[in-house]
Amino acid sequence: MKLYGATALVTGSNRGIGHQFGVDLIRRGAKVYATARRPELVRIPGAEVLRLDITDQSSVDAVAALAGDVDVLINNAADTAGGNLVTGDLNAIRSTMDSNYYGTLAMIRAFAPILARNGGGAILNVLSAAAWATVDGNTAYAAAKSAQWGLTNGVRLELAAQGTQVAALVPGLVGTQTLFDFAERHGITFEDGAVMDPADLVRLALDGLEAGEIEILDPVVKRQLPTPGLGSLG
Repeated sequence: MKLYGATALVTGSNRGIGHQFGVDLIRRGAKVYATARRPELVRIPGAEVLRLDITDQSSVDAVAALAGDVDVLINNAADTAGGNLVTGDLNAIRSTMDSNYYGTLAMIRAFAPILARNGGGAILNVLSAAAWATVDGNTAYAAAKSAQWGLTNGVRLELAAQGTQVAALVPGLVGTQTLFDFAERHGITFEDGAVMDPADLVRLALDGLEAGEIEILDPVVKRQLPTPGLGSLG
């Protein structure tokens, strides 16, 4: 998928990885719709900013109606605050599943026909190595990412006939404020080289998307995986 001259929509563009996706896509010559629940927080020069709550079907439909020229969909928005499955707040667990799984699915269902009309295009889902290995305090998020992993493999099969490339980005630890806040709350420290800079991760992701890869793993995840990743299951 060539990004120069493409039209991309990025969810969760107000901070972290989503912000970096918007910036880098514009640098590569793409038109960008930068979306967020709070659009006033989006700071991406050159992007068209839209309000979007991926867990609200009417919001998803409204954005799809406005962004009919999209040929690259970056599903990045996600709730990460689910806590533990057994002892955590059930509403928080549901919220985490709602954004990671159902929110991603809602976006794909809304934009799949648009991508088809525009020649097929590509979808990139931002997953997490937490889908395969997690830690205490983060199990609800891990379960939601596992579900999103299965979703990615499923829609890749379903959308192959319309020529849509469906790729998965599988990062490990990414140096966002969300990660650092979690680490501080739980007294976690990281070894040197264990945390990837968001700019490096996004560059890896977009290079992989342009190369036609269906699974894009950061180097630390690649070293730690004992078995093949998504491609062997999708």
